[in-house]
Amino acid sequence: MLPDSAFDREGFLRDLGDWTPEVAQQIAENENIRLTPAHWEIIELLRAYYQRFDSSPAMRPLVKWVAQQLGRDKGKSIYLLSLFPGSPAKLGSKIAGLPKPDNCL
Repeated sequence: MLPDSAFDREGFLRDLGDWTPEVAQQIAENENIRLTPAHWEIIELLRAYYQRFDSSPAMRPLVKWVAQQLGRDKGKSIYLLSLFPGSPAKLGSKIAGLPKPDNCL
């Protein structure tokens, strides 16, 4: 478990190298989310997106990326909202240990 100082004031990791699946669990618990295999599938896609494009996706690119990788059933805003309420791109990126997407408030 990482100390509070490892996170910025919004709960994003300061050092992306600190991320582990255990840290993801810690962040998710702080957000009142219990990670399921469906969450992990999206977290892995978010991390792959970041590796490929060197940025965290905003909502539209995230929906498109998920649809390309997992099919149209999962590449929908409503599906992503069911996993990561509020702002799937922002919350998913936070749990995945990535920076906040540029256009997220």
